[in-house]
Amino acid sequence: MELGLKGKVVAVTGGSEGIGRATVQRFVAEGAKVAFCARRKDVLDKLADDMRKQGGDVLALAADASKKGEMENFIDAVAKHFGRLDVVVNNAGGSGQVAFEKVDEAVWDNDIAIKVYAQIRTTRAAVPHMKKVGGGRIINLNMVGAKQPGAAMFPTTVSRAAGLALTKGLSKEYAADNILVNAVAVGKIKSAGQERGAKRNNLTVDEHYARNSKSIPMGRMGESEEVANVIAFLASDAASYVTGCCINVDGGVSGVL
Repeated sequence: MELGLKGKVVAVTGGSEGIGRATVQRFVAEGAKVAFCARRKDVLDKLADDMRKQGGDVLALAADASKKGEMENFIDAVAKHFGRLDVVVNNAGGSGQVAFEKVDEAVWDNDIAIKVYAQIRTTRAAVPHMKKVGGGRIINLNMVGAKQPGAAMFPTTVSRAAGLALTKGLSKEYAADNILVNAVAVGKIKSAGQERGAKRNNLTVDEHYARNSKSIPMGRMGESEEVANVIAFLASDAASYVTGCCINVDGGVSGVL
């Protein structure tokens, strides 16, 4: 199916690995012009080289989503380089989940900065550029725990819940400008972070994935590419009447819609 993404300018935060990397690859495959950022310049440059070898028109910039001013600078650099901005994918952020009493003030501050403030700052910088071209798409990465928090899931479920509220509010505020704002809530997805978790627990990657798959109705962990497919759909012409929603990509693990 033709998604209508060819020539669109897409900005992806947290684009160095996992879902961010898969998202960059998917948009390049669709013929979009793609800018992406993360903290590690060497990893970004390697991905940019790979994408250019595949014919991609890309821009890689080092930026820290937790720091004030860096997301604004990233978005403005993207618009200046490509001359417009059509899609923003707010992907930056990890998944710290520990007991409430183990989370100190600094951890709360960092989590809120990289997940809430980063999305606020990126969106605030992107909206004027999108208005200039008659609309755009903002897609915020989230997690299913934001809808269904549990014990020992701090601080991330709190910051992610704020992200859902931000998504819904923005969708209503900018619908008249044809700026559609949606979220994707992920469950357990294979990633470098998951592999690091396996190492910490003295497990092989296969053992770690098998253990985590037991609680998933589909019986397996998801692939980053499967998340990227949903992100590409929300950015596409096929989702032209979709705004203010959050799609679960979790293999059925969530108990709520």
